[in-house]
Order: sequence, then structure tokens, then C-alpha cells
Amino acid sequence: MRTFLTFIVLAVFITFPRSPALHADNADAALAPGAAQASAAPASRDRYIFKLAIIGPGDELYFWWGHIGLIIIDTVTGAERFYDWGIFSFDRENFFVNFAFGRLIYSCGVSQAERNIRFYTLTNRDITLYTLDIPPEKKDEIRRFAEWNALPENSDYFYHHFKDNCATRIRDILDAATNGEFKAAFGEAPGRFTLRQHVRRHTWFSPFFDWLLNFLMGQDIDTPITVWEEMFLPSEIASRAAGFQYTDSTGRLRRLVSSVETLNRSRGRPIVLDKPRRQWPMELCLGITILGILAAFMRVRQKRPVPGRMLLGISQSLLGLCLGLAGTVLFFMTFFTNHDYTWHNSNILFINPLILAIVPLGIMSFREKDQKKRYRREIILKSVWTYIAIGSILSLLIRVFPQFYQQNQVTVALVLPFALGLSFAPDWAARFSKAVCGR
Repeated sequence: MRTFLTFIVLAVFITFPRSPALHADNADAALAPGAAQASAAPASRDRYIFKLAIIGPGDELYFWWGHIGLIIIDTVTGAERFYDWGIFSFDRENFFVNFAFGRLIYSCGVSQAERNIRFYTLTNRDITLYTLDIPPEKKDEIRRFAEWNALPENSDYFYHHFKDNCATRIRDILDAATNGEFKAAFGEAPGRFTLRQHVRRHTWFSPFFDWLLNFLMGQDIDTPITVWEEMFLPSEIASRAAGFQYTDSTGRLRRLVSSVETLNRSRGRPIVLDKPRRQWPMELCLGITILGILAAFMRVRQKRPVPGRMLLGISQSLLGLCLGLAGTVLFFMTFFTNHDYTWHNSNILFINPLILAIVPLGIMSFREKDQKKRYRREIILKSVWTYIAIGSILSLLIRVFPQFYQQNQVTVALVLPFALGLSFAPDWAARFSKAVCGR
């Protein structure tokens, strides 16, 4: 049960990668708390080298969006520390309950940079280091903040997939390092894509998860966003920081990134798209394929009623089970959790827990011996499928009103074809044809 819940939660919630040991993108256990404390002696000028570590996607779902960390190198002691704001653990008390309800408690940790790099290399992930050109006084300020943040009593925070994650924490550090110029440059600049489109740039290669995540996310992620908000992704921070210039306290113009070093390139891993693809045509083809299979079962029923009814009934039960479970998860997330990006979701109009009624109805429709009772079951089934078909069409039509703008074409494209085929629509079409054409 825990494995199943983990699978559903991670599929639903767009999380960023963490390492296997601590379920954080951290290849080594966190250093002892004392190792993260600031030195009592004042730091010498330009003693430290700061680098952004941009890590590409990994294998697991919650690794697909990459990761980011801050490496601080002490040129005096030779210590290289990796500061990571993306640590979580399945062993944490009430982790699954908190995760399911949207109370995502994550932590900042510090570990050895060399072991992190080795781990990412062994797990076939892109690794790029961006050396930062930051004034010494700012380095001291950021280092003290990072070390304070890594202390156990200060490390926890409430994680948000888009607004407060491992990447946004680094983004805010870069803003502090540039005296607010980083946000001033990008805080109002229009972004390239919406949050949904950015998500789909990373999920395109997995039709199942691409559909599921799109189904669960509501219209709030379909609004235009700024470049600043786009930097919930590590790769977006890297691309913006690479060419950014700012003026330090002395009036000197500096490049934020002084050099870029590629340590590893992944092999055979799906690329991250420059722009999202249109997935709804693929889902439409799948929906039509399912309709074709159902139509074949209907033909079988005409020639061999008993096996035909069994095939059709089981098929409807399976479809009802899949849609009903998805609708139940959406209902729970919409009304009982803090996962705000699932709220205001028009998909709940036609895919919700009520759809689970199809499961027993489909079974009873072929097991019922009494013809009249079986007919009533089939009428109820057609009514439910008609409700789904009409609801999916309405979810598209209401977008003419400015209050409704959810991009749910992927959901409708998959569901509508077979929902129409199992609804009253074929009967209505036959009656209309007979009335008009006389046959």
C-alpha cells in the first residue's frame, strides 16, 4: 500500500530530484551540524569560490525536472561543500500523510561536493557548473546564510513545486548577491511559456504521466508568468544567469557568471524540449482506437450475444475504474489538500468519483440473466457515458468565458471519442438518420 501511495503521490505532484540515500539530490549524507556552522574568525577577502551546480533530469519521475545546488569552495582549507534545498525523506514521521495533503516539508542540507558530482555522473545526468562572480562581502553574507540555513533547527521549510523549491531558493540567493538587480531584470519580464507548458516540456516522452499530470493540474497554471516565475526550473536559472550583468556596490559592471564548465553529458536520456509539443492529437488517436475496439465488441455482441456482452461489460468496467480512480484523486486534491495547482479544475465536471459506478454496472450488464433488468443496467451505463461526453464538451465550450481558460484538450481528446460511442449518441444519430432519410 505504501508503494502504491508513493507512486500516486509522486505522479500527481511535480517534484524535483533528490538522491536515493536521503531522497534528495545529494549523493552523500548531510554533514554533521557542527560542520555547517560559520567560522568565528572573519573570512579573508576572496577566499571562497561560488559555483552553481545545474543537474539534468534523472530516471525517476521526481527527477525529471532537474536539480540545482550551490557549491562553495574554501580555497584555504580546500573544503568543497554542496548546499541543497531539496532534501526530503520517506522515513520522516507522517511523511505520506503530509505529502498527500500538500504539507510538503523539505530541508536544506550540506554535503561534500565531490561525492555529489560522482553520484550524478554514475546516474547518467548532465552536470554543468557556473562559476559566479560575486563581491567578497556578498560571498561572506551568502555563505553565512547557507550555513545557518543548513543547521537542523533552521533547515526545514514548506515546499511548493512552483513557488518555493530547490531552484527558487537559489534564485533568491542570486538576487541577494546582485542587490536585487536579478529580480529587477526578470520580475516583470514576460515568460516564454505557462507553468503547464514548462511541465510538459519535461513529460512529453511519457504519454501516461503526461496525461495524468495534465489531468490533475487546474487552470491556475495556465496564466502567463514572468521570467522570474519560470525560474522554478534549474535550467531556466542557468540560462538567465549565464548572460546576466549587474553593478556592484562600487559601481563596477560585472558578469554574474564568469565561466561555465560541463562535467558530464547524459547518454540515451530523453531531451528536454525547447517548446512543448501538442500531445492532444496522440491522445485523440488513442481515444479513437479504444472506440474502435469497443465497436468491434458491439459487433461480436450482435452475432454472439453472451461473449459480446461480456467483452463490452468488462471493457466498460475497466474504463470506469481508470477514470474513476483518476477522478477520485482529483476530487481529493481539489477539496482536501493544499496542492493549490490542482484547484479550479474543470476536468472534475465530468471525471470524478461518481464514475466508479460504471465498474459494478459494467459487470452486472453481462451477468444479469433477466433481460429487462439487463436493459435497465445498460440504460444507466449509457446515461453515465452521456454525462461524461456532455461534460467534456462543456469543459471546452465554457472557455469562451474569461473566467475559464484551462488547457484540458489532452483530457478531452482521450475521453470524448469512446464516451460518445458508449453514450446515447449512436442511438440518437440512428433515430435522426431514420427520421431524415427514412432508413
